[in-house]
Amino acid sequence: MAQVEATTERVIAADAETVFDALADYAETRSKVLTGHFSEYEVREGGDGEGTLVHWKLQATSKRVRDCLLEVTEPTDGRLVEKDRNSSMVTTWTVTPAGEGKSKAVVSTVWNGAGGIGGFFEKTFAPKGLGRIYDELLQNLAAEVEK
Repeated sequence: MAQVEATTERVIAADAETVFDALADYAETRSKVLTGHFSEYEVREGGDGEGTLVHWKLQATSKRVRDCLLEVTEPTDGRLVEKDRNSSMVTTWTVTPAGEGKSKAVVSTVWNGAGGIGGFFEKTFAPKGLGRIYDELLQNLAAEVEK
């Protein structure tokens, strides 16, 4: 099994603390910025950063739906890590200052891919698809915090 990784980033016209706080707000803001690829969103514990347990289904393609139950940690300032209890998937959100009143948000997801020919196609196409999903999510986040 090869590790598969998808990374997307965006510069947002809001300070890093505002952007991070919006990302860490699973109770309110996160559900507003999710794309149509996410369904059955539910905060099961917590709701603000570290200690949050959140559920959603991610429809990556017309045939591929991933049922995610994510434990959220904040290992360092400006970083959120979502570990899926149902798979090897780990998503890391990193927000850093990017000049006066701006920040850079980077989202990176890694997981253990399938083997064989299926794994080849997953490693080739899944990062692009997930990248598009996260690009749209970051666009929604920017619209939310740049108000």
